[in-house]
Amino acid sequence: MIAANTRSRAQQSEKITTMSTMTITKARLFAATAALGLALVAPASQAHHGWAWTTGENMELAGIIKEAKLGNPHGILKVEVDGTVWTVEVGQPWRNERAGLKEGDLTEGVTIRIIGEPASDASDKRLKAERLFLGDREFVLYPDRD
Repeated sequence: MIAANTRSRAQQSEKITTMSTMTITKARLFAATAALGLALVAPASQAHHGWAWTTGENMELAGIIKEAKLGNPHGILKVEVDGTVWTVEVGQPWRNERAGLKEGDLTEGVTIRIIGEPASDASDKRLKAERLFLGDREFVLYPDRD
């Protein structure tokens, strides 16, 4: 009877050790998968929301706002310029407000002039706005950039 109890305890101990090893292995696998996922997503997010996708040089566009979606992470305007629709990234809500923009300033039908940095890929008609002009009013979104 004592030998049977000893064997049973040894088997239980081995079973617990095997389960612990499996749990640790699963946790490591999960952590590695999560880290890989973040490593793949972070550069795309940074490239989109930073300035890395732009030429680093300024250009000017003037046209009519066809669509405006303002909010986080940043506002997007669709602006028609000489028959071509450009996507213009404006600031986050707090940045637009700090620049002096009010509710209704950036709406469909408004004539706008924009100074900003275009996409490095010339076929991507996208501009990150640094300054906006509505009539004779100037709105500086990024005061430290030129």
